[in-house]
Amino acid sequence: MPFVRPYVRSDGTPVRGHSRWAPGARRELTVFVLIAVAVVGFGNSNGGAGETAGSRSKPGERSAVTYPVRFDQGTSQGAPRVSVPRPTVSYPVKFDVSARKPAPPTPAVSYPIGFSALGGGR
Repeated sequence: MPFVRPYVRSDGTPVRGHSRWAPGARRELTVFVLIAVAVVGFGNSNGGAGETAGSRSKPGERSAVTYPVRFDQGTSQGAPRVSVPRPTVSYPVKFDVSARKPAPPTPAVSYPIGFSALGGGR
């Protein structure tokens, strides 16, 4: 939305600063809002009244969970002690070692080559 600064018209009428919609923006926003309302409306219509995501089960099924859930160690005892980790295998694990690459050959010529030392004149 562009903001129009205060100005004075050619006939001397002062105009306060205001904001205005860009051309076509009202129609675009209206279409967007209608689509968003339709998506929200149709997206939430697949459940019955009073149902929650966890209560949708087949008739005759019973939950195996008893509420309230209680753990063996209460929260008032603090954090449980963690045992020292033990290895999961008792044999040594061998990793593939790639064969060593041969050393690159050393050049037989040393650079730069001095042509004057060869005795040829150019």
